[in-house]
Amino acid sequence: MSALQSTIAGYPRIGRHRELKRALERFWAGKITEAEFESHVNDVVHDTFATLTKHGLKGSLPDSSTLYDQVLDTTVLLGAVPERFVGRSGLNLYFSLARGNSENLPLEMTKYFDTNYHYLVPEIGPNTHIGLSDRRVIERARSLQAEGIDVRPVIVGPVTWLALAKSTEDGFEPLSRVAEATTAFRDVLRELAAAGVDWVQLDEPALVSGNLAVERSEVVTAVLETYRELAALKVGSERPQIFLNFPYGDSSEALAHVAATGVEAIGVDLVRGQLPKNVDLAGVTIAAGVVSGRNIWRTDLVGAKELLGNVAATGARVVVNTSNSLQHVPHAAAMEQWSEPELDRNLHEWLAFADEKIDEVVVLDCGLSEGWDAIEAELVHSTDVLQRRELAAGVNEPTVRSRVADLASKRDRAPYSERLKAQAVLGLPRFPTTTIGSFPQTTEIRKVRAAANRGEISHEKYVAEMKAEIRRVIRLQEDLGLDVLVHGEPERNDMVQYFAEQLDGFAVTQNGWVQSYGSRCTRPSILWGDVSRSHDITVEWWAYAQSLTEKPVKGMLTGPVTIIAWSFVRDDLPLGDVADQIAVALRDEISALQAAGAVIVQVDEPALRELLPLEPGNHAQYLKWAVGSFKLATASTEPSTQIHTHLCYSEFGQIIDSIAALDADVTSIEAARSKMEVLEDLGSHGFSHQIGPGVWDIHSPRVPSEAEVKELLQQASAVVPAERLWVNPDCGLKTRAYAETIASLTNLVAAAKELRVAAQVE
Repeated sequence: MSALQSTIAGYPRIGRHRELKRALERFWAGKITEAEFESHVNDVVHDTFATLTKHGLKGSLPDSSTLYDQVLDTTVLLGAVPERFVGRSGLNLYFSLARGNSENLPLEMTKYFDTNYHYLVPEIGPNTHIGLSDRRVIERARSLQAEGIDVRPVIVGPVTWLALAKSTEDGFEPLSRVAEATTAFRDVLRELAAAGVDWVQLDEPALVSGNLAVERSEVVTAVLETYRELAALKVGSERPQIFLNFPYGDSSEALAHVAATGVEAIGVDLVRGQLPKNVDLAGVTIAAGVVSGRNIWRTDLVGAKELLGNVAATGARVVVNTSNSLQHVPHAAAMEQWSEPELDRNLHEWLAFADEKIDEVVVLDCGLSEGWDAIEAELVHSTDVLQRRELAAGVNEPTVRSRVADLASKRDRAPYSERLKAQAVLGLPRFPTTTIGSFPQTTEIRKVRAAANRGEISHEKYVAEMKAEIRRVIRLQEDLGLDVLVHGEPERNDMVQYFAEQLDGFAVTQNGWVQSYGSRCTRPSILWGDVSRSHDITVEWWAYAQSLTEKPVKGMLTGPVTIIAWSFVRDDLPLGDVADQIAVALRDEISALQAAGAVIVQVDEPALRELLPLEPGNHAQYLKWAVGSFKLATASTEPSTQIHTHLCYSEFGQIIDSIAALDADVTSIEAARSKMEVLEDLGSHGFSHQIGPGVWDIHSPRVPSEAEVKELLQQASAVVPAERLWVNPDCGLKTRAYAETIASLTNLVAAAKELRVAAQVE
């Protein structure tokens, strides 16, 4: 048995050039066979191990690869398949669970802890099968071991898997089945040991979260009981050595108890967490997560050195680790180049993507093993870079900070009752229909945008093509009979990146792709300095769309919290201050839209809950600045201007008061995939503003029938008075095809019209 060496908790899974994304989408489209797809997957896995070795990692190397989602992998591993999918197997079963099929809805999708990654929610009831059922992870490990790769499979552990699950029956707690899941994991470990695996990594982030449906104390108890049982198995013949990892937060309160379970190594996040005081960890290996896996900033090596010294003082054997999997960061900063020479030079000094973070782990490991004098030059350089960054142009702009301070107290609109009367001039029918913002982005549109970025077509040609698409989208919406229209956003590559490209203080990448879920990838922008707006961003596109129709067209903006959540944000300023800077820039854009004649403006905040801290004691402070930034952005609007917002893929119950505090006139929310579960929260809260619970799950290729949409609307109208109910999809339509979009919106409009007729009869 080998000792654990300095390592990372996981690596990006989608491929350096998004090879897995392309393979997935070609396989789903029937353009490649299953064997060809598996060959592409195998190439991505091997490229990962080649990179880890090239950058100097030794010992067991993490295999955190997945075809779609790591939580789904555990669901399939344990055969916990809902009855509606029984009879399917292999990739057909796997992707039906992920994406649904013509007959059945997929598993629900929601955010993974407080990250921007989506996971598929297990459905667990008292009779759900739980037992080793799928051996893909085992056979992959066996194959890699046979090739001479010392692989460490990375698996979401049984406690977190159950803590993240939803119950299929009222009053049933999925975590109550932890004993059966532990038994199943005994079998998993036994087969991994037989495959020659020396180490296995079991991730249990549920232990660090206070935002789950189950109490943290129950999670801690389950973790301790589970890993006492698993650690009691004989190393070598019955199990590999166990690396029990606690990413994303603070595990300090339970660490001493976990160390006593008998697992060989424990991963602790020391970027977000801390060490317990006066604890003796002799006899256990601590994988100290001192290199952040959540952001893209260079590690303060001097600070990391001090943290590693603190861990060593506990008596533990210390190895270096990342705070969590690097799946949340792009592959390599070395692949990027920025057009402004000074910014290019600065960012290459300031940034560390996945490959550069591995380099940092290796440098710190050298300091641990050979003495800190061996990396003195690297320590000095780290300090110098941090000092130069603090003084760089654009990092601190006094005029920006002064204006934000002047507007800080001006966050309130006129009372909602006054606004409601003023907005009656819109003349909207009962059950007004709309979409969330984007329309399908065709291959042709993406090619035009790419050609414009490369300078291959003129700006005039680009504008003409975008306007032609806007005309098509407006005409389509009028033909479908929608009541409030959108321009479709053909000019936007991403709802955050588009604004980042227009605002000062941001930089964007060419290759900085990060997996959001499945084949969906984003390029988070880099917010490196103070934020300001120097010109109109959306007004021209909105004005052109509005000129084509008598119906109202929504102005479409992305809110400050979502811009923060879906960007890599500077770590040298409180997030609340950053949010207010963005809010002031958006405030100016809203004023410009209003001056141009916009009567409806949507400020999307789909990430409002995902940034909710994992520690409940920090909720109030976060929600105060998050809500405050939205209100700062929207406070300059006239009572007659209707403000919409949109939220998606969140457990809304925890923040329903804050959603109400946003004081948006209309709030649209994800609800279709969860079958209107949010209604219970709305009903118990007494939510008084207008609401649009989604009736079409746009993350699945399924087309909801008119009857299905009508049923969802009837459920909603039983809780929300008809005069306050809007009809809309769950989210934007960017990833959908036009055929399914037209069919789904046709059914959506028809269902709304049928309910209007029924309401008149009543």
